[in-house]
Amino acid sequence: MEWHACLDEYEKLVIRMSTPRVVIDNAVCPTATLVKVDSARRHGILLDAVQVLTDLNLSIKKAYISSDGQWFMDVFHVTDLNGNKLTDESVISYIEQSLETTHLDRSGEFSGLTALELTGTDRVGLLSEVFAVLADLQCNVVDAKVWTHNGRIASLIYVKDCNSGSPIEDSQQIDRIEARLRNVLKGDNDIRSARTSVSLAVTHTERRLHQMMFADRDYERKPILQHRADSPVVTVQNWVERGYSVVNVQCKDRTKLLFDVVFTLTDMQYVVFHATINTAGDRAYLEFYIKHTDGTPISSEAERQRVQQCLRAAVERRASEGVRLELCTPDRQGLLADVTRTFRENGLNVTRAEISTARDVALNVFYVTDAIGNLADPKIIESVRQNIGLGNLKVKELPLMYHQKAEREDQAVGVGGTVLLSLGSLVRRNLYNLGLIKSYS
Repeated sequence: MEWHACLDEYEKLVIRMSTPRVVIDNAVCPTATLVKVDSARRHGILLDAVQVLTDLNLSIKKAYISSDGQWFMDVFHVTDLNGNKLTDESVISYIEQSLETTHLDRSGEFSGLTALELTGTDRVGLLSEVFAVLADLQCNVVDAKVWTHNGRIASLIYVKDCNSGSPIEDSQQIDRIEARLRNVLKGDNDIRSARTSVSLAVTHTERRLHQMMFADRDYERKPILQHRADSPVVTVQNWVERGYSVVNVQCKDRTKLLFDVVFTLTDMQYVVFHATINTAGDRAYLEFYIKHTDGTPISSEAERQRVQQCLRAAVERRASEGVRLELCTPDRQGLLADVTRTFRENGLNVTRAEISTARDVALNVFYVTDAIGNLADPKIIESVRQNIGLGNLKVKELPLMYHQKAEREDQAVGVGGTVLLSLGSLVRRNLYNLGLIKSYS
């Protein structure tokens, strides 16, 4: 065989080894669809796999991850938000194609839009002022996400010019937008930490929001509300004999929880070698065996505490506090400014928001509390709905996944930081769960 032919065969082998192999199975488990992935290991591959599933708003009920050596193997037990197995062939095909792609490409999602990044001190009415400024500057908000945590706010807003429908590229207009928004964010007491930036770069919105809040050091700030009964419990220990740091997280289950935790670990330059994720009722139990990218475990008490703080923050940022309000109405210039002004005038604070438009229809979700973070008065909510339109603004319950009964299976993952007795036991258990051996006893 000639040299170039040998090289072609070698390249084909490399491609086969580096391309993830995906199997989606609806027969094995009666309560969930199994998504099995295995491939050569690379930094960030777990995050990419989790992102594909969570971007489809799927619920990951269990997961088993093992990636010692140079190979990555995992199994995800997934359902839709109503707890049903996946039966839509288009969704299954999309998962297979996306997971088999080495690197995710999101370049088309926000093409033709200008991204505005905002961080600052949260206060009642802040979003109303932000959207009023954008309306005044002829910016049409196409998509946006807003998170609040520990008295801070981070928002990524995608806009286009109202008149031309094009991205905003004029440098003078960009300077005006940044200056006006910075003044709004500063308010009377946030002169130093308020930040705004304008970009045409394409990014994954939720990854970027985590990074913005991390850079703002929200994890170091004291929470506004001290009485949270469902605060996540995070423990970090070193397993000295095996060179791992063992991270346990116990908290209320919700959509995209695994993504938030895995992204934070990955962005902090940790590698997950093994993990077990389990849910029971409305509780989630996550256990990770991690090292730095250079192969070393967590090396100091200060670093251990920082990991705990950052993971707690990652879980809490997206926790849904308040009443969920869904707005569905024909989009128009100034709609968001008007809606959020109505919230402000009625003393409602927006703790989280998801803004989107589809075919000139606004599809917006707001989580609102009263001014000090308590549950909003139902009479005030009803008054706001009457002002905005009872048919347009609706109060929605959380998806059924939050109210499901515990699955009748024999796992109960404790989160007291208990370390498994041996690495061999962990690997055998995960290989069993991955379907690669018949027994791990």
